[in-house]
Amino acid sequence: MTVDRPSRPVRRSAGVLAVTAATALIAAGCASAGTAGTAQAGGGSASAPVKVGLLYSRTGLLAAYGKQYEQGFQAGLAYATHGTGAVDGHKIDVIEEDDTGDPATAVADAKDLIGKGVKILAGTTDSGVALQLAPLAAQNQILYVAGPAATDALTGANTYTFRSGRESYQDIAAAGSFVGDPSGKKILVLAQDSAFGQANVAAVKAVLGPKGATVSQVLAPPSATDLTPFAQQVKSAKADLVYVAWAGTTAPALWTALDQQGVLGSTKVVTGLAGTASYPIFGNAGSKVSFLAHYFPGAGGNNPVETAMLNGVKQAGGTPDLFTPDGFTAAQMIVHALQASDSDTGAMVKALEGWSFDGPKGPEQVRAADHALLQPMFQATLTGSGAAAQPKLLASLSAGQVAPPVKPMAG
Repeated sequence: MTVDRPSRPVRRSAGVLAVTAATALIAAGCASAGTAGTAQAGGGSASAPVKVGLLYSRTGLLAAYGKQYEQGFQAGLAYATHGTGAVDGHKIDVIEEDDTGDPATAVADAKDLIGKGVKILAGTTDSGVALQLAPLAAQNQILYVAGPAATDALTGANTYTFRSGRESYQDIAAAGSFVGDPSGKKILVLAQDSAFGQANVAAVKAVLGPKGATVSQVLAPPSATDLTPFAQQVKSAKADLVYVAWAGTTAPALWTALDQQGVLGSTKVVTGLAGTASYPIFGNAGSKVSFLAHYFPGAGGNNPVETAMLNGVKQAGGTPDLFTPDGFTAAQMIVHALQASDSDTGAMVKALEGWSFDGPKGPEQVRAADHALLQPMFQATLTGSGAAAQPKLLASLSAGQVAPPVKPMAG
């Protein structure tokens, strides 16, 4: 599938975009912990603007997620700069590029931005794209704050690479929390026999195996439409926890089969809570499924930062969703880095390493050793069904409960 690349980037001044959101953001508590306390209003005319490159999927398979990220970023920039779009007199000039979900396109865009003097790159939902941008950041000694891309390989990738979202380890650790101490527990992964499914099996084994869990799997051919036999295999395994990693149009049939075969009533079944568009696929089974959640609106307990994000995105005409906080947090991190320096990447890196702040999800910290973003995760369930399905928070997991092991920094 070929996606046309836009003929030119979308260029936005954060000062202009901040206007509609500023009133709501200030009312929601812009001066709370984690904001850019030294950002100054009205200083844009005194100093040259700072260019920030924002790479995300405006088109392509991940366009819906890219939109969430971009909306969150703009709201976060307004919040962190108190609606001025400036830090210490420097206006932030955001240059948006469509990576289309394609690594080659993203690398070409990034090189073009670097050639134009961009010292900070942010974004991308796709892990494959992020893994190409990280070494580019190191080669050019620029700051790179990755977006929702979840691959664990970004943690410790190099001195210049950070992340504003969660990583796969945190997802799996959140799933494992539903059985408490995994030691001696039987965990089964139900997935398709594809690269995606096999990667999830490997991830569960890597995260929960060392904690004493016995991990097995039931893998169905991606082409399978009759999923009853696989549901029966899961039922027969009598696992303490079933982790479901499923993608594609057969998802509704899968959940129906699991419900009809009594799997949902006989063991703890856990899967990831995706965006709001995915809620209806669970049908009547949603209330019987346990969800690990990176984020959903309200998960942060409506803390002041989350309230500011929700209000800011809505005021701008957007809809908060799964990856909205990743963009918002990226903007917080970039503003904090710019407070240290508008041009010295080393100073930016030093400012971010070890930084603790309040994000939309709650207290977060950039781990100095490997740049992992330590953050809360959530347990949830769905209430209602179909278009009326809504997530309900069951528990919040502290950053420490789901923290990935420290990795040596690659460079």
